[in-house]
Amino acid sequence: MLSIGTMEFANLVDAVPADTRPIVLPGADRWMQGRTLFGGASAALALVAARKALPDLPPFRAAQVGFVAPVGENLAFAVSMVRQGRNVTQVRSDIACDGKLALTALMLFGEEREPNALHPAGKAAPWPGPPEDAEDVGGGGPQYFTQNLEIRRAQDEKGPGVPVVRRWVRLKERDGLDPVVQALVLGDALPPGSMRAMRRQGPLSSINWSFNLLDPEAKTRDGWFLAEAASDHADHGYSSERLRLWNADGEQVLAGMQAAAIFG
Repeated sequence: MLSIGTMEFANLVDAVPADTRPIVLPGADRWMQGRTLFGGASAALALVAARKALPDLPPFRAAQVGFVAPVGENLAFAVSMVRQGRNVTQVRSDIACDGKLALTALMLFGEEREPNALHPAGKAAPWPGPPEDAEDVGGGGPQYFTQNLEIRRAQDEKGPGVPVVRRWVRLKERDGLDPVVQALVLGDALPPGSMRAMRRQGPLSSINWSFNLLDPEAKTRDGWFLAEAASDHADHGYSSERLRLWNADGEQVLAGMQAAAIFG
């Protein structure tokens, strides 16, 4: 059993093995949202496991992630090749917790090719201004936010209203951490936008996350990303959420959607 102790996400990355031996995830309690690592952190570790098990993969492009059960600290990773084509490789990356499946992800990696279609995603609108000028809103929210992330305001709206949550976010400790891993951690860091449409307080939980990485290098400035979670439809105890991520200059890096369970 491998056990290391710290709270920096880079140390969680270092602890992921290239094989299926079980580990005790270092500092997992500092990254918990209730009983589980929050979705972005779990998905990022699944990507790390795929890259370590299959080090010659092409650039990462997309994923379909199922949050099956809580991801705690007693973990085992399993990576398998689904199909390796000339340009596109599909890989399954699973995380088991306490011997039971907790996360399953189908990940797509693809070689860069000469483009036959050019249509860049639009810039972030409305533009909230650069992160350097934004108001710091740290100090509230779950522990993984207050201890590990810097959060700044990126919208004027507060409290109940249109179900959209926007924040500038970055990891406090990111030295040596791959920008793509940072983008995954932050891409599902916010609570669902439907939180602002809830009639009474109650827990929320991500069920899945499907996304495309628009910039395979996830380039940004000083680690800042503009994250958005917006509900397109909420009813029957669930919400269909649109998750987007832009870099510090307003260029879109990630486009995704998610089902969230709304309790209470």
